[in-house]
Amino acid sequence: MNSFRMARINKQLQREIALIINNEIKKESLKEAIITGVECSKDLDHAKIFITAMEKRKRPGILKELTGVKSVIRGLLGQHIQLRKIPELEFIIDKSEDYGERIDNILASLGLLNNEPKHESDDKNNDDDDDE
Repeated sequence: MNSFRMARINKQLQREIALIINNEIKKESLKEAIITGVECSKDLDHAKIFITAMEKRKRPGILKELTGVKSVIRGLLGQHIQLRKIPELEFIIDKSEDYGERIDNILASLGLLNNEPKHESDDKNNDDDDDE
């Protein structure tokens, strides 16, 4: 299977799982789940669904609840999308946000983190001021 098709399947799975969680699963706590990505195997046997939540302390509870309803989500996926096979779902907490935050903290402690992006127009304005 080519990589373009796999990327399309991953995006479709991400979109449909997010819609199922928000519209068809009745647990209110799952409404806080954010699906950040999906990695499906080439043979469509397994799919890793990366999740996060706005509040870090709620992530383990959301993960546990999603794991409990993954067979329901998989069944609903079969009704929503046309695939040869609906993959087995595995929910995983996405650590990339925490990793990025850690890198930002390290850069800030070294004084290398610039909070405001520098624009070329700012440089031009500064050059004009030097001529006066």
